[in-house]
Amino acid sequence: MIKRFAAILGNLGNTRDRFCNAYKENLPTTEMLKAAAAIPHVSGIELVGTWDISPENVKEIRPVLLDHGLQCVSIIPDLFTNPHYAKGSYSSADAKVRQRAIDYTRRMCDVAFELGCPLLNLWPGQDGYDYLLCADLATEIGWMSECIHELASSYPALRFSLEFKPKEPRTHSYVARSSDTLLLANQIGLPNVGITIDTGHSLIGGETIAEAIVLSKRYGDRLFHMHFNDNHGTTDDDMIVGSVHTIAFIEALYWLDRCGYDGWYSMDQYPYREDAAGAIEESILWLMHYSELVDRNRDSIDTLVRRQDPIATSRHLRQMLAKEPIAVSN
Repeated sequence: MIKRFAAILGNLGNTRDRFCNAYKENLPTTEMLKAAAAIPHVSGIELVGTWDISPENVKEIRPVLLDHGLQCVSIIPDLFTNPHYAKGSYSSADAKVRQRAIDYTRRMCDVAFELGCPLLNLWPGQDGYDYLLCADLATEIGWMSECIHELASSYPALRFSLEFKPKEPRTHSYVARSSDTLLLANQIGLPNVGITIDTGHSLIGGETIAEAIVLSKRYGDRLFHMHFNDNHGTTDDDMIVGSVHTIAFIEALYWLDRCGYDGWYSMDQYPYREDAAGAIEESILWLMHYSELVDRNRDSIDTLVRRQDPIATSRHLRQMLAKEPIAVSN
């Protein structure tokens, strides 16, 4: 299956943390778009609302995308850096804040139409809680469901993809893992509401990436988008794909193909100190390499999955990574 690769534009800018806010120079949006277009195999771009794209600059950005041959594959509304959403956006206890989040997202939907972008990637990073007995758990997730339902029903031609993450910036997120996010999407019950699997978010949530993929296929076929990065399993390090979890990515790619995923493979990294374009390119090249291994060994992997013999699987993976594929007997 042919894979289409994209990147989140902000990965090429000034990636900061809570200790240092100036590791790199923050380039203008047009310069970052030029840099993204120069990365081999990248043909799609994700833009963050207000950081990269807004109603005010959409007419300026659209011809730049066309000139560089980039398709806007997703807009990510900024529901996480605006202080108005410090205690939640769609789940805020303040009805005025919830309405503000809806109105802002509507503007991003209109921008998506202008750019020919098919998907809004919703990461409600401030929607959750930090302290126990300081959140109305029974009510706030209901408000979130109502807000997203209102948006998705108003824009049936757009897809709304919910990106889960267990924590950060809140200590607990309302869309934390694939299972609760699928529950929310199915409760909303609209065909244009699905989920985004960020591989790093699955890993820090204690999930197997492949199982999250299969769950999204099994329960409503709601896998709309993929973000790729790696980490050490405790925090969202947003590292180069495969730098830690080689086998997990081979398994994930196998199941993406088996589940018929035909969406974008988008790089979502935070290369604080390394060259950003080089880190994104490395992730793509690793994914291409793993995909080739899966393609060449598909029959053998099918057999191993059926056999459920860890020793045989380990032996085959070791040899598969080292040399040409070998046959596995039934």
